Amino acid sequence: MLMLTFYNLLSLYHHKFHNRGKKSKITASRRLALKTKLLKQATVMWEKDKEDKKREREATLNERLPPLQLSGLSLQDLQALCKELQTKTDSVDEERYDINSKVVKNDKEIENLNQKVFELKGKMKRPALKRVKISADAMLGALFGAKVKESVDFKANLKTVKKEEEKKEEVTDWRKNVEAMSGMEGRKKLFDAGQ
Repeated sequence: MLMLTFYNLLSLYHHKFHNRGKKSKITASRRLALKTKLLKQATVMWEKDKEDKKREREATLNERLPPLQLSGLSLQDLQALCKELQTKTDSVDEERYDINSKVVKNDKEIENLNQKVFELKGKMKRPALKRVKISADAMLGALFGAKVKESVDFKANLKTVKKEEEKKEEVTDWRKNVEAMSGMEGRKKLFDAGQ
């Protein structure tokens, strides 16, 4: 209740004084004074709410658990008291479990409804995806269900690429090569090879 009121006050403050299109008619010092007053009022309301919750908790505990009178009890009375407290504890645990399961169920329902609202608005919020290692067979099984009975080996269907063998030039005596390339005939061979 308090937080709702505090947020309402803050939203009213921002709506009133932070309009983008219009220049506010209030000075910066006045705005700061209003903001500090608003924060002081919110802290006072927060403290009051805290005290009210504390009083309410104490009253509830006093109502549900009256103070124990252990003096002057016999052994059988103490055992009976322990059994009674045990049954009360069990019933409270059952209630807590039931309430917790209802809360979890309601949270899931709220989340589903929020997701439907986002889908209707067209603003789809993408969930954070986790990286999963999965085999090809499991992936096909997930995609096609029970239709795929045989395992598929993707590596077998890949094309094999043959590397071309590099042309190796014969290693000859370099002196013969120099003699063959000397003179006009050698220059003509180089010119022909370049074209």
